[in-house]
Amino acid sequence: MRGFNVFATFLTGALVGAAFGILFAPEKGTDTRTKIAEILRKKGIKLSKEDLDELADELASAADPVD
Repeated sequence: MRGFNVFATFLTGALVGAAFGILFAPEKGTDTRTKIAEILRKKGIKLSKEDLDELADELASAADPVD
């Protein structure tokens, strides 16, 4: 069971790191969000523009240490 916890922790960290890397990349936000939406659609996840904007805002606020 310990091995699963280590793997789950690693996987969660990798996903969060990838999300932050994408969100803070030096591209326009609209371009980045379009790329994210395309990747999610390829995986079978469909989000509206409003849902994607809300998700991006939630991730950005989670990354903001000033909250």
